[in-house]
Amino acid sequence: MQTVDILIKNGNILTLDDQNSTLESGFLCVTGDTITHVGKTGEDDFAPARTLDAHGGLILPGLVNGHTHAAMSLFRGLADDLPLMEWLNHYIFPVESRMDADFVYTGTLLACAEMILSGTTTFCDMYLFEEQVARAAKEAGMRCLVGEVLYDFPSPNYGPIEKGLEYTESLIQKWRNDPLVSIAVEPHSLFTCSPSLLQASNEIALKYKVPLIIHVAETAQEVSEVKERYGKTPVEHLHALGVLDAHLIADHCVHLEDADIERMAEHGGKVVHNPESNMKLASGIAPIPQLLAHGVTVGLGTDGCASNNNLDLFTEMDMAAKLHKLHTMDPTVMDAITVLRMATIEGAKALGLDHLIGSLEAGKKADIIIVDTNKPHLTPIYNPYSHLVYAARGNDVIHSMIRGQWVMRDRELLTLDLTDLLMRARRKSMQVREWLGQSRPQSLCHR
Repeated sequence: MQTVDILIKNGNILTLDDQNSTLESGFLCVTGDTITHVGKTGEDDFAPARTLDAHGGLILPGLVNGHTHAAMSLFRGLADDLPLMEWLNHYIFPVESRMDADFVYTGTLLACAEMILSGTTTFCDMYLFEEQVARAAKEAGMRCLVGEVLYDFPSPNYGPIEKGLEYTESLIQKWRNDPLVSIAVEPHSLFTCSPSLLQASNEIALKYKVPLIIHVAETAQEVSEVKERYGKTPVEHLHALGVLDAHLIADHCVHLEDADIERMAEHGGKVVHNPESNMKLASGIAPIPQLLAHGVTVGLGTDGCASNNNLDLFTEMDMAAKLHKLHTMDPTVMDAITVLRMATIEGAKALGLDHLIGSLEAGKKADIIIVDTNKPHLTPIYNPYSHLVYAARGNDVIHSMIRGQWVMRDRELLTLDLTDLLMRARRKSMQVREWLGQSRPQSLCHR
C-alpha cells in the first residue's frame, strides 16, 4: 500500500490534459506539492494521511488569470463609465502617483483573497512596487508571475528607467528559485516605451530566460499612434525590433491585422485575452477565434479591477464565449472546452508554466479546485464543461489547493485574515478619497 499525504475522492475529475480526459467518480492523490496519481480504480491501494470527499463535485486544475494589475483592487468602482483618457488622467494617474509600497501590498492581498475565493490559483501581474506583489502572493500562498512596469518616464517606485531595469534584474535574482513566485520583464506598451527600452527589456528577458510581457494593440488609438511614429503596426514594430518571439506574452491584442496574426503564429508569441476590460473601456473585440485557428496560444485574464470590477475568471469565461459567438454570429465559436482550457492549461502555456500546472496529471504540482455542484443553478449536469463556463460562478468553488496546501476549505480562506484585510482595504480607500479631494464615495463618479 502506497502512503500519500492527501487523497481527494468521489468527484468528477476534469483533467484538462491533451485528451481532455474526464473521470467520473474518480480520485487523485497528492504527496508533498505534487499530484502522484489520478484514476478511477485502485483507491484502496493508497494510504492517505488525510482524505477529502468531493461529494460529487467537479475537480479541476486551479484557474490561471493571465493578466492582472492586482493592487488596483483598491480602485474598484473608481470613476466608472468615463472615457478612457478622462478616467486615466483625472482619477487613476493622480492616485497612482501618490501610492506607496504598503498601498500595493494591501491591494494585492485583497486581490489574492478574491482570486482564491473564486478558484484562481495562479495570476500574472504588471504594476508598480512589484516586490510587494510578490511578497503578498507568497503570504497568500498563491502562484504568480509578476514584473515591474517599465516606461520612458520616471516611476514613483524606482525613479528613472535605468533604475527600473536594475530593479527588474534584482527581482529576477531574488525570486529565481522560489516555488511560487516567478518574475517577468514587463515594459508597459509600445506607445510608452521607446525602441531602446523595449530592446533593453528583451535583452534582460533573454539573459535570464524569463517571459517578456507587453500590452499590445489594446486600442485603435494606440495602433494609429504606433503607425504614425514608426510606420508599422504594433506587431510589425515588435518584429522589427527583434522582440517578437516565443517568450513574448502580448496582452489584449484587440486590433490585429491578418498579417499580424500570421506573424504572431510564425514566431510563437503568446496572447492573453481580456474581454470584460476590453468591453468596459470600449476598446474593441480581439480576434481570438482567428488567433486560435492559426495555432496561437491564448490565455484568459481579467485585467485590473478598475477596468473590469472583478477578478472572477468564471464570469470572464462566460463573457469570452458569448462575446465571440455574437461577434461572429456563430454559436459554435469558442465552445466551452476551448474557453475552459484558456483559463487552465492554455493559460499556463501562455505564461510558460504548463510543465508545472494547468492540468491534473501525475507529476504536476497540486494546484486544484473543487466546484460544489449541489446547487439549483448547477443541477442537473449534462455537460460539466458547459456548466463551468455558462452556469458556474467563482463562489461555487468550495475548496482550493496550491502546491499541495489548502488555501481554502469549505469556503473559508485559510492563508489570510479576511476580516483584518477588509478593514485595512477600507482605510486605504479613505486615502484615495483624500488624494482626489473627495469627501463622499458617491462623489467619485460625479460628472
